[in-house]
Amino acid sequence: QVQVVESGGGLVQAGDSLRLSCTASGRSITWYTMAWFRQDPGKEREFVAAISRNSNSAYSDSTKGRFAISRDNAKNTMYLQINNLEPEDTATYYCAEKWSPLEETYYETAFHFDIWGQGTQVTVSS
Repeated sequence: QVQVVESGGGLVQAGDSLRLSCTASGRSITWYTMAWFRQDPGKEREFVAAISRNSNSAYSDSTKGRFAISRDNAKNTMYLQINNLEPEDTATYYCAEKWSPLEETYYETAFHFDIWGQGTQVTVSS
């Protein structure tokens, strides 16, 4: 069964940093384009960052500069480094994947992805 699991969330203070991880079980991520999304209750799922198979990356306007997405294919893991956390970053963060034959492709919209994790909660206190 294809599965991805997020970890690394928690309760932090404004200005702190966190590194979220997304690990795939049972297979390599080498052939997958990947992304992070986040969602607050009552709001739509929001694009955070995306990374292609060859590590081209993209960020939303609200996350550019403080967020860094990366991947380690040898560890079957994608990361999201978040620096200088703000209360507005409070959300459940989701990992998403899609098999891609093109190594340079990344997607910024949720409907492209067919594999999702259960999410990891990030709560930032002011």
